[in-house]
Amino acid sequence: MGMTGLLAGCSGWLGGTEEPPLPGERISVLALQSTVQPDIDLSDQRVVLPEPEPMVDWPQNGGIPSHALHHVGLDNDVLKQDWSIDIGEGSMDDNLLLNQAIIARGVIFTIDASAEVRAFAANSGKRIWSLELAPEDEEDSTLLGGGLAYEGGIIYATTGFAEIIAIDAPSATVLWRTQVSAPMRSAPTVRGGRVFAITVDNQTIALNALTGETLWNHRGAAEGAAFIGGASPAVDQGVVISAYSTGEMYALRVENGQVIWSDALAGAGRTDAVSAIADIRGLPVIDNDLVIATSNSGLTVAIDLRTGYRVWELEAGGIQSPWVAGDYVYLLTNTNDLIALRRKTGQVKWVTVLPRFVDPEDQEEPIVWTGPVLVGDRLIVGNEQGEVMTVSPYSGDILGKDELSGPITLPPSVAGDSLYFLTADADLIAYR
Repeated sequence: MGMTGLLAGCSGWLGGTEEPPLPGERISVLALQSTVQPDIDLSDQRVVLPEPEPMVDWPQNGGIPSHALHHVGLDNDVLKQDWSIDIGEGSMDDNLLLNQAIIARGVIFTIDASAEVRAFAANSGKRIWSLELAPEDEEDSTLLGGGLAYEGGIIYATTGFAEIIAIDAPSATVLWRTQVSAPMRSAPTVRGGRVFAITVDNQTIALNALTGETLWNHRGAAEGAAFIGGASPAVDQGVVISAYSTGEMYALRVENGQVIWSDALAGAGRTDAVSAIADIRGLPVIDNDLVIATSNSGLTVAIDLRTGYRVWELEAGGIQSPWVAGDYVYLLTNTNDLIALRRKTGQVKWVTVLPRFVDPEDQEEPIVWTGPVLVGDRLIVGNEQGEVMTVSPYSGDILGKDELSGPITLPPSVAGDSLYFLTADADLIAYR
């Protein structure tokens, strides 16, 4: 089944029509109720979004250094699968695909679960080059992630081998390798000639992008319990926002790493082992005067970028990145609630409960969703069963769903007229 009609209006991609009731036993609505409720004060307010703007490239994790993409447009109104390729080793055991494909100047760059970087032509999927980053004496060791970023013709790679590596994008020539104190599980962020990366022991490291020289580092508290993966720093307006597995978040000066303010996103009253982990795994977002971030322990906040004052907080959280678009923030929580919030106040406009279990009657086989990404008046979310769903950003109505060839654990990248999904099986699928 293809994605034909994904952006073709309400009638597209299986959405917009009243379907007859499905046969079978009904599940109690209590099992599907949300832990978050809409604010009745917003019931008469209409959601208005910025006009969609196409992305020419997708050069970093989260699209751009600030992670504030608002409303991404596409050149095409109707999408269908164009090609699918294998990018190498997929997620297995402790080696995982943790970061999106990046796109720059008509080339897609990926890093697989064994730390091999590949370049593909975006128009055809044809491989241009590949480069193994694992040191010869560590090829069989546990990698635990890594990611890529692009700026000025150079690919910057972080690895689980505690290295940050600069690669000339056209030729695949390694320009420099810098050894750091600990492995990295998230992609770096690059801006203004500096590379920013976070290690698994909660250090932020800033390097000179041309030489690999360490400019400064910031050390947070160590944390024993965390999820595999991590949040790439957000960078904008001379500030770096670093989110750590402790639930701590720091605003640091770009030029010297000096702390401007800090906050801790630990939810209250969390008693079970998983929800007690305060890890900030979703990307923090810098949107003009606000920093918006969410933690696994059940807290989402908006913080004034300059002062560190907490503007609002919501007792709902997760491990996915919030998406900011104009006056609204879209968030996927750990209980599979997709919610729309007012950016200025944190009030809940609408809540859509996504399927939580493969077997909802017995509540077995939990479904893990990823996203959202706002593309052409559609919120796109995916799950480990390979399902992709579109949801209205205005009402929360489910518009349709489709199935891909493998588990979806990462949100898609968007560039030009195309969506690029990278499955956990290491299939890169282009829709255009």
